[in-house]
Amino acid sequence: MNLKLNSAGEKVTFETAKAIFEGPFLELIYEAHGIHRLHHNPEKIQMSSLLSIQWGECCEDCAYCAQSIRHGRKMPKQTIADMGIILAAAERAKAMGSSRFCMGTSGREPTDELLAIACDAVIAVKKIGLEACLTMGMLQEDQVIKLKECGLDYYNHNVDTSPDYYEKIITTRTLDERIRTIELVRKHGIKVCTGGILGMGETNDDRIKMILLLANFEEHPESISINRLIKIPGTPLEDAVDIDPFDFVRTIALARILMPKSTIRISAGREAMSDELQALCFLAGAGAFFIGEKLLTAENAKIEKDLALLNRLDLQPVGGYL
Repeated sequence: MNLKLNSAGEKVTFETAKAIFEGPFLELIYEAHGIHRLHHNPEKIQMSSLLSIQWGECCEDCAYCAQSIRHGRKMPKQTIADMGIILAAAERAKAMGSSRFCMGTSGREPTDELLAIACDAVIAVKKIGLEACLTMGMLQEDQVIKLKECGLDYYNHNVDTSPDYYEKIITTRTLDERIRTIELVRKHGIKVCTGGILGMGETNDDRIKMILLLANFEEHPESISINRLIKIPGTPLEDAVDIDPFDFVRTIALARILMPKSTIRISAGREAMSDELQALCFLAGAGAFFIGEKLLTAENAKIEKDLALLNRLDLQPVGGYL
């Protein structure tokens, strides 16, 4: 396999991406790891922690989500407005090795009151030496400006899946609306974190097209989040067929090859992954993951297990706190 590195602004065709994805597995991993080593320290892992500062009673119909009121599940809306609670969680995250603290809210878009809480939280988190990330749904331009002014480093807004498969997962907001928020965030100088979920019934072609969507942005996302579906009882995807582990790794390798400088994060679903599968993901170009026992409302891998894995693989956190 003789690959040419892809730079932002250079459009990649589906045929090219598919040929890379379907190439011999070991050759694909070899090429992806070589590209990873050119742009990233293969001995370092960037770790982030995620805290819900508002959850429950979401009006959207995302098929994977436990917070949607459309799935017959009742999760009363709650908000953390106490900066002491948020800061304590950020301090714990830093002590565990996180270099970035992410905060999430439920709902289609934030209210002005919720945005003010988030801005205060960003300021508090950055004062203790952590990067700050938010995921709050769709944003208007004046809201993005406020987030920039308070010092937000990253904004997460996933595309979730391919353009072809998107409406099978979400009907209450369009993919174009998601992309508009990403473009507004980029326009105002906030770093972009985006990605999707694998294992929702999509095909490998859909996975390729999702990565291709990100790779063909005018600028590659600084952070790419690859999630493995957590099948939550009561949601439409509770009986979804598991993604083949090697296809999961192929998707990460494709993202690494097409977006060489982006940080690729294994996000939700790691608690069900073997150490061996995670190691393959790191070899294929993943260089980050979430630590902490919760990812919004879902379970995450235990910190003791994560730290033991890092030790076994001779990997060190980017933040250098351990």
